[in-house]
Amino acid sequence: MSRALVSLRTARVEDAPFLADLWSDALRRADRQEQVADLEVILKQACASPEQRVLLAEYDGEPAGAVFLRVGTMGPLNLEPMVQAYSPHVLPAFRRHGVGRILMEAAVSFAEELGIGHVLAGATSGSRDANRFMARLGLGPQVTVRLAPTHLVRAKIEAQRPAAERLAGGRQLGSLLAARRSMRRAAELDERA
Repeated sequence: MSRALVSLRTARVEDAPFLADLWSDALRRADRQEQVADLEVILKQACASPEQRVLLAEYDGEPAGAVFLRVGTMGPLNLEPMVQAYSPHVLPAFRRHGVGRILMEAAVSFAEELGIGHVLAGATSGSRDANRFMARLGLGPQVTVRLAPTHLVRAKIEAQRPAAERLAGGRQLGSLLAARRSMRRAAELDERA
């Protein structure tokens, strides 16, 4: 009888360095020590919550991939529960060995265990293989999520304002700055007198 090469286990705090490497594209931009510390907090919270799990897949005893499972809702306007499978990642050396399928099977089992009727998983928009894998599992696109730095969005919004509004806004700012300059000059004159 052959032994299964892929196995799953609950991730432990000591797995945080491996997860920091695996999920580096999904973690906040910080140095590696801060990312590992973040993951240690996440792992402790997941262990304490019946609605969260961090599972680590091993291929022939070596860490090969992981997924973070969490119960949530469809969105802030649709409160139907679902299991969210965050960052189902597999190391490149272990792809096409059933690791991703096992991770997603764990998400489905978690949903079934809790009586939840939907599973959500995401793949980065540029990852063609991951998106095709999700599609083969029957996961269809629901929304497109977009992200940008706040200052960039502000600049783009300002640039799209009608010209008359931009000019009026510029005049208001110019008037405000002129008033401040006048007040500063008046204060300087008072100090000299």
